[in-house]
Amino acid sequence: MTKEDQKRIALVTGANQGVGLQVAKELVANGVIVLVGSRSFERGEAAAKEIGAGAIALQLDVTDSESIAAAAAHIRKEFGRLDLLVNNAAISNTRKGDLSLEEYGKISRASNASLDEVRAVWETNVFGVLAVYQAMLPLLRESSDARIVNVSSGVGSLELNADPNGPYHRSFGPVYPASKTALNAITLAMMVELEGTGIKVNLVSPGFTKTNLNGYEGTQSVADGSREVVRVALLGPDGPTGTFTRWENAAIPW
Repeated sequence: MTKEDQKRIALVTGANQGVGLQVAKELVANGVIVLVGSRSFERGEAAAKEIGAGAIALQLDVTDSESIAAAAAHIRKEFGRLDLLVNNAAISNTRKGDLSLEEYGKISRASNASLDEVRAVWETNVFGVLAVYQAMLPLLRESSDARIVNVSSGVGSLELNADPNGPYHRSFGPVYPASKTALNAITLAMMVELEGTGIKVNLVSPGFTKTNLNGYEGTQSVADGSREVVRVALLGPDGPTGTFTRWENAAIPW
């Protein structure tokens, strides 16, 4: 077995920018071979070049079944397995434009949200994650120490948002926040399916991070927002499964 064969193989979706890019950088720095998933292969290549040795661009559009299948086939041909899957790719809206988060919130309530926008956001944040999971699970089963990390958000917590005094209560709506609630439910289904298999599944919130996702209105740096994702992604075979946390290992209610 070569030294490369001993390295863990990870796929990070949406890794050409933001939290995904930072996670890819830190995983590579920890000796992991990272497939930099990106809808645009060119942007993925640029990100992989920025990261350096150990990062490999992989064209992957989580809303395109052919793209997902091709990515899985490529991983199987090149590596024969997948040890770590970080489902990070997400979008927050399709029509915010230059509106502030507060202004956008007024046109994204249950009574006036665009159903087309809801479908588009859920296509990436919910169905895209499930599609990638289904395609990559056979490769994860080939690993002796496999882990899935789904990047969610505290804004998807039903318990937190049901509380009138909750931090995201007034901003909870059917577009992005509810997509993360649905992602949490999909993740729970994965956890239930994989009980006893040895494949670990974790949910992580990066917090309110300054990225393109929120028009750079976040309050945390990308480095800070990526810490918990990286911590959980690097957990060993004895690490926990079935958790939903934010930095540092603080439990978030479902």
